[in-house]
Amino acid sequence: YGPTEATIDVTYYNCDVSDRNIPIGKPIANTQIHILGENNELKPIGVNGELCIAGVGLARGYLNNAILTKEKFIENPFEPGTRIYKTGDLARWLPDGNIEFFGRIDDQVKIRGFRIELGEIECCLLKHERIKECVVVVRDDFGDRYICAYIVYSSSQVQEDLGNYLKSLLPEYMIPSYFVKLDKL
Repeated sequence: YGPTEATIDVTYYNCDVSDRNIPIGKPIANTQIHILGENNELKPIGVNGELCIAGVGLARGYLNNAILTKEKFIENPFEPGTRIYKTGDLARWLPDGNIEFFGRIDDQVKIRGFRIELGEIECCLLKHERIKECVVVVRDDFGDRYICAYIVYSSSQVQEDLGNYLKSLLPEYMIPSYFVKLDKL
């Protein structure tokens, strides 16, 4: 397991063919993993929290994005003068010292290698004057993952224009593959 913000690999686990539930493992050398609560307090064994990474393998931050860097790379409360990266992943310590991964604590998804915040797509759709409500989800049909937007709107012309409308606000990889009109959510 490991995010791009921290040398890709930060934990390891030696799998056995009899393993049913495979954890993401234990921290590699020179890496510290902390499972933190909302107030950056340590969570005990068995309690879910945000997986945070410290150590020499951390990136310095996000290039040309000081705001996101400040949000995600925080002062390490356990070792002053160092930083911790808040991954946004939900995890917990297991009694044997391994870490169990549960998914994201936000709406971020990964499709075709791109990190996508579904809420960002929803916000852009709701800026359209004729869209009343929407929800954006990831669908998975036989291993093919794609973005689908369910929308409630006031004009039949809207659906034809949505792709072009979103292209002016979002990168191509964030444009939903399908727009489904609903009478109400």
